[in-house]
Amino acid sequence: MTVVRHIDFFDPKKIALSGQAFRIHSIDDSHTETVAHGKYLQIASLSNGDFAFSCTEEEFEEIWKDYFDLNTDYIKAVEGSDRKDNYLQDAISYGYGIRILRQDVFETTISYIISQRRSIPSITTCVDRLSELKGKKIKLPSLDEHFVKPLKKEYYSFPSVNELKGITAEELNGIGAGYRTPYILSAVEDFYSGKLLPSEMHSYDDDRLYEALTSMFGVGTKVANCIMLFAFHRTGRFPVDVWVQRIQDKYYNGSFDCSRYPDTAGIMQQFMFFYERLEDSHK
Repeated sequence: MTVVRHIDFFDPKKIALSGQAFRIHSIDDSHTETVAHGKYLQIASLSNGDFAFSCTEEEFEEIWKDYFDLNTDYIKAVEGSDRKDNYLQDAISYGYGIRILRQDVFETTISYIISQRRSIPSITTCVDRLSELKGKKIKLPSLDEHFVKPLKKEYYSFPSVNELKGITAEELNGIGAGYRTPYILSAVEDFYSGKLLPSEMHSYDDDRLYEALTSMFGVGTKVANCIMLFAFHRTGRFPVDVWVQRIQDKYYNGSFDCSRYPDTAGIMQQFMFFYERLEDSHK
């Protein structure tokens, strides 16, 4: 049960380290694993742009091709960047192979509510605990010689709206949600009640989608833009956290000109965010 594909502009390890999702991890230099859409997947980087995926052809076509945004031409996107912007060009070169994941709307919303004022490791821990508490145990695929031992013995799907409907404040505090607990409870109710319907939200224009997301209790500009970029694939959005603000202050006089990248500002943001966070290794 292995699919092998040649894919240009694809680096699973960099994607795992890019901070856009909290359930994708680098196992070693050649292997990456992720849990999404109720499935476990391991990717083996082979040679010359070939990759092995631990799934069936049907699963690859139905889930993973879209999840990793493999139909988008990222080479074209980076070729349209400003060649005179030295910092951006360095960031693109360093982050070459990063793609914007197309994540589940509900999971992304809850995960980014959890993410407020936290480090990536602590976010990951909280999301994993929530999945173990309310999600379903995942049956691992058979792994052939392309793959290595998974990082953990057991994996759980991120809980659905229905599975989270009955969660209590005490349970959320128990997994470390802290002051975000009432935000999560409110978000679950918004999705459960039908106030927010992902199937409809995908058809909203950016302004309406942003308004719907920021109407949620505890969701501000940064979190809304992250959800728009990573769940709705609105690649013109440009989330600003402390790292990105630091970049803007150091290299762009306080503000990156997103108008130059109406359809790709979010892609550029990912290159810059990745580059800046790992600056100690490229200085």
